[in-house]
Amino acid sequence: MYSPDCNPEGTVNFTGNQVILETDLTGVERYARGKVRDVYSVDGMHDDPARLLIVATDRISAFDYILGTGIPDKGRVLTQLSIFWFDFLRDVTANHFLTADVSQYPDPLPRFRDQLEGRSMLVKRAKMIEIECVARGYLSGSGWKEYREHGTVCGIELPAGLSESDKLPEPIFTPATKAQTGHDENVPFAHMVSLIGEDLAKRLRDLTLEIYTRAAQYAETKGIVIADTKFEFGFAGGDLVLGDEVLTPDSSRFWPAETYKPGGPQFSFDKQYVRDYLESIHWNKQPPAPPLPAEVAEKTGQKYREAYRILTGLSLGVDTNRL
Repeated sequence: MYSPDCNPEGTVNFTGNQVILETDLTGVERYARGKVRDVYSVDGMHDDPARLLIVATDRISAFDYILGTGIPDKGRVLTQLSIFWFDFLRDVTANHFLTADVSQYPDPLPRFRDQLEGRSMLVKRAKMIEIECVARGYLSGSGWKEYREHGTVCGIELPAGLSESDKLPEPIFTPATKAQTGHDENVPFAHMVSLIGEDLAKRLRDLTLEIYTRAAQYAETKGIVIADTKFEFGFAGGDLVLGDEVLTPDSSRFWPAETYKPGGPQFSFDKQYVRDYLESIHWNKQPPAPPLPAEVAEKTGQKYREAYRILTGLSLGVDTNRL
């Protein structure tokens, strides 16, 4: 059962509230560094060697560039919301999550509590499948662009006359290949089959749609529309597991139900506020990326925290002197 450290008012409290752009765990091997996450190998630190430490920093990227300004509480929201969904979906799919309790991490990790508290997870090491499993319940983003041109999304024919942000007749599965740089590329289901085989492709499609449907139905009861989302799966010890982040503002489009109105773009709980600011200053989308004003960073952090609060019923503790 999802049960973070809460006070009686339902606020999740963590130590070390500073914005973190990069972690520094001296003596611990860094396994990988993504746009947002720092991943460390903890092999050899415990009887079970097949584990990783995933730390969600407060980095944010826009237009394929990591910005130099962090977003307050972003890493905590991504981590805590993923843990919430792992627990919510535990009867649907296995996952790679082990613990987020820093006191249970193997040495020397607990000494870095100020960098890890609330934003890290100890997980099973999994052999990840190189496919982004995307579920779409609404017509938006790259799906809307393709539909306008061809009447399809990832080759799936849709009814004529749909508008931007319309709800689809039923959710669709639109896989994508993972890109090391730039955007992931949408591909037809047949291409996914050619990469990983028909049986596994069908299993991932069905599981993706089941997870999306279950989560979307829950979110609707909280006043949030999950327009689309992407999942990553892998194999750990021979078992298919859900990994990485799950149903966060970074991996999903969350729209407030009360303001949802098809026919154009929607207000969303994600980094669109950052993109809009960067467009307003006419950045040429070439390095170096410009810094964000404090008010833009804080406003974006508020959107992430609000999505967490609405979906979980809890609030993250806020320190307003962190920028």
